[in-house]
Amino acid sequence: MDQLVVLSLGNGDLHRGFTTVTAQVWESGNPHPMKFTGSLPAAPELADLTKTWQLLYNALYQRLAWLVRAHTQEDSFEIQEAAVTQVSEVEFSDLCQRLADSLNAWLNSESFRNIDQQLRTQLEPSEEIRVIVETNDSQLRRIPWHLWNFFAHYRKAEVALSALEYQRPRQPIVQPLKPKVRILAILGNSKGIDLSKDRAFLEQLSAQAETQFLVEPQRRELSDALQQDWDILFFAGHSSTQLDCPNAPIDQLKGLLQLNQTEQLTLEQLKYGLQKAIDRGLKLAIFNSCDGLGLARELVAWHIPQVIVMREPVPDVVAHEFLQYFLTAFAGGQSLYSSVREARERLQGLEGDFPCATWLPVLCQNPAEAPVSWQSMCRQASVPADALPIPGSPIPFQLASSPLGTAPLASTPPASPPSARPPLAKRQRRLGMARLVFSASLLVTAGLLAVRALGLLQPLELQAFDQLMQLRPDEGLDPRVLVVRVTEADFQQLGEYPLSDHTLLRLLKRLEQGQPSLIGLDLYRDIPQGEGYLDLMRYLRQQERMVGICKVASNTDPGYRSPPGMPRSRLGFSDVLVDPDQVVRRHLLTLDPSPTSACTTRYALSAQLAFHYLEAKGISAQFRPDQSLQVGNVVFKRLQVPTGGYQKFDAQGYQVLLNYRVHDASAELVPRVTVQDVLQGRINPDAIKDRIVLIGVDVAGMDRHGTPLKADPEANREVAGVLVQAQMVSHILTAVLDGRPMLWVWPQWGEALWIWGWSMVGGVLIWRWRSLAYPGLAASLVVLGGLCFYLLKQGGWVPLVPPALALTLTSGSIVVYRLHQHKS
Repeated sequence: MDQLVVLSLGNGDLHRGFTTVTAQVWESGNPHPMKFTGSLPAAPELADLTKTWQLLYNALYQRLAWLVRAHTQEDSFEIQEAAVTQVSEVEFSDLCQRLADSLNAWLNSESFRNIDQQLRTQLEPSEEIRVIVETNDSQLRRIPWHLWNFFAHYRKAEVALSALEYQRPRQPIVQPLKPKVRILAILGNSKGIDLSKDRAFLEQLSAQAETQFLVEPQRRELSDALQQDWDILFFAGHSSTQLDCPNAPIDQLKGLLQLNQTEQLTLEQLKYGLQKAIDRGLKLAIFNSCDGLGLARELVAWHIPQVIVMREPVPDVVAHEFLQYFLTAFAGGQSLYSSVREARERLQGLEGDFPCATWLPVLCQNPAEAPVSWQSMCRQASVPADALPIPGSPIPFQLASSPLGTAPLASTPPASPPSARPPLAKRQRRLGMARLVFSASLLVTAGLLAVRALGLLQPLELQAFDQLMQLRPDEGLDPRVLVVRVTEADFQQLGEYPLSDHTLLRLLKRLEQGQPSLIGLDLYRDIPQGEGYLDLMRYLRQQERMVGICKVASNTDPGYRSPPGMPRSRLGFSDVLVDPDQVVRRHLLTLDPSPTSACTTRYALSAQLAFHYLEAKGISAQFRPDQSLQVGNVVFKRLQVPTGGYQKFDAQGYQVLLNYRVHDASAELVPRVTVQDVLQGRINPDAIKDRIVLIGVDVAGMDRHGTPLKADPEANREVAGVLVQAQMVSHILTAVLDGRPMLWVWPQWGEALWIWGWSMVGGVLIWRWRSLAYPGLAASLVVLGGLCFYLLKQGGWVPLVPPALALTLTSGSIVVYRLHQHKS
């Protein structure tokens, strides 16, 4: 599976920098590219080093007599600066290293790092990668881009140059049958150089090649030959690039060809013949001659698909060897880019005698055309590129870039998706990635399960549970419960604190007139409070509707005794289970207190009220043989360690998860009135009839507990203990009478599979949909949260934090692993 990168530098130069740099990445079979943006700062040092390198390169070659000694006046690469007379190979080698370091420092700048990191994340080192650098700056085109350390990490990547503007050539609808690759070889002025080796090699290149030679042709002879159908145009001989001034823009580069020993001409003078050849199917031009960037510029302007030139004067030996290495690989079935890289790197063997030989070959690509292959040129009749849409290339050409300071127009995508890998190699790569994803997901899941078992994720899981609870829809008030609050205002108006026994008796008698089903007294009355204590105790013992409270002793609290004389059947403990963050999420139904405790009742106040209420309706509570509590047809399953997000907790007594009833996103689930409302007759008796009435203190700083739900909008999540008791009563009643689901959790193995499944999702996203990996991860997290919320509405508390961590850690670990592979 091949990949393509188009790096567009836009307007600018090395002295001003590049304010808008874009990188687009296409994957095989996907016509939609990924796009990343950045910028590059000014790099005047890189510009100076490049210019100095050119001067020293030419001076060194002239001193060692590796270049032609007898140039004609027309024939030359002209050095614009003062002549360099003394050049050492050590100095030149040091300059080459400084130039490479400067280039990599520039491309490692902070403003470009996003592009660099995204490329190294999205691209595979095992894939063939085409990197096209779009620029109109002549100095940037002379930079040895292959020295970017990116190409050291990606051994199958090769770079090509392109202008900012390009479009597809117009070719005939039907091209004639071409069983062979047709090559037009122009052997120009050979004074001082040996072209016989190039001719000999081309003559025996391949049985699939048909080569016509023009040896030192006249201009007319060449023009006539260009009217025919050619696949490859080859030129060997003297050539050069002329610049009207230093740092000239690309459109001022002029290429010169010496056709013979008396005649030289620019490509402009061959314009119509070359355009005809391109229109008739010319795919590749090779200029195995000196300093060909000017030639490439003009040919690219006429929309030729590919050109290979030498960026500087080239020695004979280097030119011959490159041609042989390249065409051998290319005709042997390798891709164009792979063949250029292989041929260029094989020139390293010559650098002992010819320094920087590997720096000379330059590939120029028209991004609107697919890379040519040897096989594609041995073709049947075909439809031209501009006649039919090409997959992966919705825009057939690119217009001029926008003016400096504005964003350039969108770059043209590749002409066609990269060719597919051989099926076996593709299967092997997929199998390797599948193993990586599988292994990474298992390791991440195992690590998370271990961390979770230690209880380290419990705070996060409980917070996530609270957030989901607050999102649940409004269930309305529970009409079976009424809360009478003893408020600060009641204390002030009555002039007493705490509520006296006499006032409490008045309150109970007034409530009794409303005929409630039960009255739960969430107030301790183990000792007298003001006058009327004996009358109150007598009343509590006589009223069957009354349920009092006591508090079980603990290591830090001696507890509170029950009102004297009240039977245990009408007593409940007020103890609640508070998590380390002071939030009540569990419902303690029964407890086996010590016989010496101040409170010896077995049932909680909420359980006593709910069980008496249900018993009046013919519904009993009982323990089954397996010691689970069944009320009517509903089984309240006891919490075990671990359960859901609870991995470490005190499992004393019979506990269940408390399924809070949500009203207006808060814990205010029941109607509330104050003591003064009751005493002054402001309550309609119908609001009391047949209800469970709970009486308790609702004063800041007294008997308050945190809940997963919001309290008053102006306060925190803490609510009065009497409201928590009301939630617990409603919890039992709605489960038994209304069929409201109890909170449930999956078994440990089910949660482990759930976490591992999301870990696999993270790995597969990075593997299969790298272009959509980050939005895919975000979408997966949203889906995960949505599923957890949906299941919670059905009563299911399933893990949210561990799978979210598994999703991100697995994908992140694979990205880090691949980056490490790239660097190593």
